[in-house]
Amino acid sequence: MKTQKHDTRWMVSVALMAAIVIVLANTPLGMIQLPIIKATTVHIPVIIGAILLGPLAGAVLGSVFGICSLISNTMAPTLLSFAFSPFMSTSGIPGVLKAIWISIGCRILIGVAAGWLWIALKELKVNQLIALPIVGFAGSMVNTISVMGSIYFLFAQQYAEAKEVAVTAVWGLIMGTVTASGIPEAIAAAILVLALGKVLIQSFKRMNVGTSNTQPAK
Repeated sequence: MKTQKHDTRWMVSVALMAAIVIVLANTPLGMIQLPIIKATTVHIPVIIGAILLGPLAGAVLGSVFGICSLISNTMAPTLLSFAFSPFMSTSGIPGVLKAIWISIGCRILIGVAAGWLWIALKELKVNQLIALPIVGFAGSMVNTISVMGSIYFLFAQQYAEAKEVAVTAVWGLIMGTVTASGIPEAIAAAILVLALGKVLIQSFKRMNVGTSNTQPAK
């Protein structure tokens, strides 16, 4: 009965975090205006969910993020939607599978990586004030690097055509995006995960849910 109660709390908690992901993905709250670019915050609840509830929850929340991205790029396509929506593919089944990997697979990696990194830091007894921003920064960079890296390796030609540049220039554009967008997003994620995670860990610990009872040393 205790295990069933714990599982129910876990599932409810994952559902609540998933709802936050959906809200952020479909409202301006999912973007932070920085001096030069806009940084997404949709991956923040994925990272925090992985910390609080474990890698499996992180994978589930990442998939929700990915599905939201897929739907958004299908319903309101942009210049690069071919890389995120299987319905925008111009290269048949291979393109469909590539788009699904980038929109959903790469986002699942966020939660899995963040969850296991948190567990590793817990085992090393790293202080929470250090561990939380590390996981936030790393989780955000996993998102940026896996998405942009996959676009480079899987859609370099299409990306070059969309940007109207030579294929040889794609690497520089990818690295420019990682630097100009990915790093500010990762810094924002580190700050937000630290601010929110510290409070939520204590709340989840009191509810005896997820990994909250075995967090890194204070």
